[in-house]
Amino acid sequence: MNILQLCKKYPFPLKDGEAIAVVEMSRALVDQGCQMDLLAMNTFRHKTNIGNVLPAELAHYHEVTSVDVDNQIRLKDAFLNLFSQESYHISRFVSEAFRLKLIDLLKNNHYDVIQLETLYLAPYLEDIKAHSDALIVMRAHNIEHEIWERIAGQIKFLPKRFYLDYLSKKLKNFELEKLNQYDFLVAITERDLLQFKSMGYKNGCIAAPVGFHFPEYKAERKDIKKPKSIAFIGSLDWMPNVEGLSWFLREAWPKVQQKFPELKFYIAGRNAPESMSHISSTSVKYVGDVEDAKKFINDHPIMVVPLLAGSGIRIKILEGMALGRVVITTSVGLEGIPAQHGKHVLLANTADEFVKAIEKCILNEDIASQISLAAENFVRQKFDRSTMASQIVEAYKQALHAYHS
Repeated sequence: MNILQLCKKYPFPLKDGEAIAVVEMSRALVDQGCQMDLLAMNTFRHKTNIGNVLPAELAHYHEVTSVDVDNQIRLKDAFLNLFSQESYHISRFVSEAFRLKLIDLLKNNHYDVIQLETLYLAPYLEDIKAHSDALIVMRAHNIEHEIWERIAGQIKFLPKRFYLDYLSKKLKNFELEKLNQYDFLVAITERDLLQFKSMGYKNGCIAAPVGFHFPEYKAERKDIKKPKSIAFIGSLDWMPNVEGLSWFLREAWPKVQQKFPELKFYIAGRNAPESMSHISSTSVKYVGDVEDAKKFINDHPIMVVPLLAGSGIRIKILEGMALGRVVITTSVGLEGIPAQHGKHVLLANTADEFVKAIEKCILNEDIASQISLAAENFVRQKFDRSTMASQIVEAYKQALHAYHS
């Protein structure tokens, strides 16, 4: 099976959830005997310069092509979009250079499947259909408009809330318009799949979460019984991460510090906005973009993920669990992950609940150790890469048979 994977950003380095989701699936499909080509946008915000030699993490691809795309947010364009029916979220990823390169690949190669990684590749559906008879698959990492609806609901400044709500409505209209133009849908969680069906999706589909190659995840338990630090890691150019982390620092962290003044909070993430790049203090350490995310996670026994908005699945939560960390997150953060509160993770939806969860870990070392071990076992049982890939390949074979019969 020959598969062309389309991505809205170059999936390297493997530090954010989207890049991990893209590469882990492609590796697993290659292990199942598929040939994978990649066409990726190399965007302004996530610019990657790797030269002519592919990194080892991408060596499994048969061919990798990237196209420079300037998707900067510009105030003038954002303002003018108020008077347009187009979604500003989507229009920033419309590129003539990318379209021409896509057409060139379609004319010169035969693909059985073309897999769009996220809704932001949907503007190219007509070009794909005009130049290929491949099965078109949407791999939905999130229900995109849902993220922005939730973000808008958290904003207290009314003009900004109105604007984000307006953008989310246009994004929803686009998402609904394209929904049944895909031949097959891969939702990243069962919960998202049910949501897409309730929105009117009628074609073939499967729920397939991210799978991991577990030899690459080695938990270090030497410090799990002596938590002296907690950590957050995530892309700080993604608004839900910034909003959630800002809320935690403002509402929960001062209360944690009153109880445990010796505790340190380490924050890792690239592309932090100016408002967050100077947050370091005696108790908070912003370390920026870390070279080895797994090592950073392993260095701190407790991982907080204070998400107030989002959709899909939080890959950093799964990584933390795979590495035996005690993850404390919100109900939104845990969506799509069938883990149990108190057994595999700790849930906290208010500042006081975060304080109590951190206190529980520090004062009850055995409970923290039990959650750590249960979390690791849970992810290994539920999110194995080869299991996910075999299910997807079988689903694609059946869909291709129906598609061409």
